[in-house]
Amino acid sequence: MSWRCPIKGVVVAGSIDRPGGVTLVAVLTWISGLLDIVSGSLLLFQTSVSATVEQFGGESQLIASALLTILIGVVVIVVAVGLLRGNNASRILITIFEMLSIIGSVFLAIAYPAGAIAEYFSIAVAVIVLFLLWTRRASAFFRG
Repeated sequence: MSWRCPIKGVVVAGSIDRPGGVTLVAVLTWISGLLDIVSGSLLLFQTSVSATVEQFGGESQLIASALLTILIGVVVIVVAVGLLRGNNASRILITIFEMLSIIGSVFLAIAYPAGAIAEYFSIAVAVIVLFLLWTRRASAFFRG
């Protein structure tokens, strides 16, 4: 956890500067969360398309899938702030939600092939986030 004294140039003993990779992870996490919100929102607009509703097994399943995807995206964005502060609980939560995001994106890519490209992009971003979140340097930052 990086903490700088308000006096310019004074660093508190024992503090660890946030690695650039963690900052990048926070930004990528925000992007991943935003992509989940966008894909879930776009899916909500598909309730009037009978073929899409049929692919999900009904309108309620389509709406539930869309809302779950949006919820995951919102939580990921909110918790991303904790990553910047070196909060290990945030790192664990982001790991869990990125894994759920990957699972959800795979499901949506299969169930709604017209939106598969966006889901593949979302999966790629989530995998990069997970990789960078668990590097040796990032782990040292979260340990404090």
